[in-house]
Amino acid sequence: MPIKTTFFRFFALSGIALATGVWAQNYPAKPVRLVVPWAAASGTDLMSRMIAQKLGENLGVQVVVDNRGGAGATIGTEVAAKSAADGYTLYIGGSVSMAISPVIYPKVAYDPVRDFAPVSLITRFYNALSVHPSVPAKSVRELIVIAKARPGALVVPSAGAGSTSHLAAELFQSMTGTKMLHVPYKGGGQMVVAVISGEGQAMFSPVSTAVPHGKTGKLRLLGVSSAQRIASLPEVPTIAETIKGYDYGGWQGLLVPAGTPADIINRLHAAVLKVIATPEFKDYAAGEGSDIVGSAPDWFVQFLKSEVTKNAALVKAAGIKPE
Repeated sequence: MPIKTTFFRFFALSGIALATGVWAQNYPAKPVRLVVPWAAASGTDLMSRMIAQKLGENLGVQVVVDNRGGAGATIGTEVAAKSAADGYTLYIGGSVSMAISPVIYPKVAYDPVRDFAPVSLITRFYNALSVHPSVPAKSVRELIVIAKARPGALVVPSAGAGSTSHLAAELFQSMTGTKMLHVPYKGGGQMVVAVISGEGQAMFSPVSTAVPHGKTGKLRLLGVSSAQRIASLPEVPTIAETIKGYDYGGWQGLLVPAGTPADIINRLHAAVLKVIATPEFKDYAAGEGSDIVGSAPDWFVQFLKSEVTKNAALVKAAGIKPE
């Protein structure tokens, strides 16, 4: 390449880098949109609104929540994936939208790894394995014995095919060699009612949902799906204490469209760490039975890849199809 051409190319690239740096330094200069792929008043929406308010305080601009629910959280996720990579569109992604729906629905219009740049994994939340009081099992081990003695007899409702409650049950069965009858319901509320009424015998439901019914005796809690015991339930063993390596939960994190400048991602990462360190957010997480993570972007990338791989294997093994 001629020296003159190289000279001008060098300064052209330097100019682009300088402009990008100045742009990032001035960020944000206008309101920021936070896309939430769930309907208003959902659990993710409530968390997102708390994050939006406090993130706006840290960034010095308004952060506006944009609810785009529907189709297993794929509609809002596609909107976020196709938005400009300028830091003015943020996205709250989770286990369903980023690691379950893409491996169940054959024509999802986004790639969870290729089309997004993770900022920080915010929380992880887990399921409680609980049974109807009529089930004689007092522990995870006893439930396994009962399930093996009566293959397909125990009814295990879920919040829907491919939901975290469904996949948690599928992982349990694959790791124990048991077979239970899966019955999908239209949402977590109906799933819980089914087990409390005795239509179902066991379920994997969010800890925050199961605990109140456990206290009243309507359900019996046998274990939690986290790798370590949950601080708010130290008396409830983990499923992993019986089934070595069992670990299944949901998660929520902050992401931006792929190609967003690294300086902006770092700015957002620092801001979200301040948000999740506030007493208000800690109280919220504790009430939901969630663990606050606050990961680095690079760690979140690897975590996301592993979650997609794990759920793809579960979906394939169970033969799960979109409803």
